[in-house]
Amino acid sequence: MSNWNLKMFVLLLCSASCVLVVNLDNLQAKENPAIVKKEFIFERAPFSSCHASTIAVSQGHLVAAWFGGDQEGAKNVGIWLSRHDGKQWHAPVEVVNGVQSETVRYPCWNPVLFQVAGGPLLLFYKVGPKPSSWWGMLVTSNDGGRSWSQPKRLPTGILGPVKDKPVMLADNRLLCGSSSEEHGWQVHMEWTDDLGKHWHRTPPLNDGKKIAAIQPTILCHPNGRIQILCRTRRLHKIATAWSDDGGKSWTALEPTSLPNPNSGIDAVALRDGRFVLVYNHTTRGRSPLNVAVSKDGKTWQAVAVLEDEPGEYSYPAVIQSDDGLLHVTYTWRRRRIRHVVLDPTKFQLQQPKR
Repeated sequence: MSNWNLKMFVLLLCSASCVLVVNLDNLQAKENPAIVKKEFIFERAPFSSCHASTIAVSQGHLVAAWFGGDQEGAKNVGIWLSRHDGKQWHAPVEVVNGVQSETVRYPCWNPVLFQVAGGPLLLFYKVGPKPSSWWGMLVTSNDGGRSWSQPKRLPTGILGPVKDKPVMLADNRLLCGSSSEEHGWQVHMEWTDDLGKHWHRTPPLNDGKKIAAIQPTILCHPNGRIQILCRTRRLHKIATAWSDDGGKSWTALEPTSLPNPNSGIDAVALRDGRFVLVYNHTTRGRSPLNVAVSKDGKTWQAVAVLEDEPGEYSYPAVIQSDDGLLHVTYTWRRRRIRHVVLDPTKFQLQQPKR
């Protein structure tokens, strides 16, 4: 074969390969018709590790946040944020950190975004040397996350939503799923009716021993009934509890049939009456990352697998935007935050991977 023919052959082969890669990407996106888009919020960032993302819609645009730094628990870990302008995600910026003085800095943890209807965008987060001794913080934004108020420390004993978004109840109370780790893993619920000025909380819903649980996500059912789903340790299952009085009192936590590998979950109540849960459908590791749907919060059916390669795909956050689409963010191998858009009208029931 002449050099010219060889070059042409290589060029054609490379072109075919490039087309094949693009087609494979398209096929992956089309494997499940409910998956509209998969993208990374950033390709490069000033931090080497990131985790615990959160997402909201503010002033018509998506806003996402997470903690990032050298590694989880490092002193230089701050809360980073990116806004979507309708076309693309902006470069991440650090909006708050754990600097206490010229010589003291603590890591930040678990940001939670929540857009108040007709009000500010809230950003809850935690600061402290470790989860068993961290404290709750709050900043607010009136311009969709472009600028933020001065950080405010929450009252002693109040952490705010510890991982997953709160819900605004009909009586204008912001109900937050919270938990503590200093006396074992214990879930409690908090609420404020004035956007963080005054707070109330329940006693722990579990003893932290028989069922060790944290990080509740909240689902509002018809007739004012409320459900929480929680991450557990050693139980290997997601736990649940119910309230019939607006979150002031709760049934005892009990295991569901859903597996949990000691990893965070999130859920959302859809406007069509169904419920969606994003979680790792396994008892070991943090892959795969799955989506399930339910009509009653008790019986769940698999509808999508977001990730199933080796590695960590964890700590999802999920919301439904005004157009009915679902937006999910999650940790991708501790190096990036991935954003997935789902169309819940195209869910097809399937068997989850174990």
